[in-house]
Amino acid sequence: MFCVIYRSPKRDQTYLYVEKKDDFSRVPAELLQGFGKPQLAMVLPLDGSKRLANADQAKVKTALLEQGYYLQVPPPMESLLKMHLEKGKKD
Repeated sequence: MFCVIYRSPKRDQTYLYVEKKDDFSRVPAELLQGFGKPQLAMVLPLDGSKRLANADQAKVKTALLEQGYYLQVPPPMESLLKMHLEKGKKD
């Protein structure tokens, strides 16, 4: 099984994985609208020979089979204020 990975031009560090190149038929229209025009990033095999940088391969496979796509979003940004306040509590 292969996956085709597209980068979002609208959202930094956001990627859309699909099974076939340029086949977005199973991706909700609302998601594509917010994602922007997908920009091809790469094609990778999901056979374990290559490691996905920021996604769990098993979750990607399951999502592709069940819903036809996998959306990778960046991790939430750490709040500098929250980090500062927590550090202040420890001191």
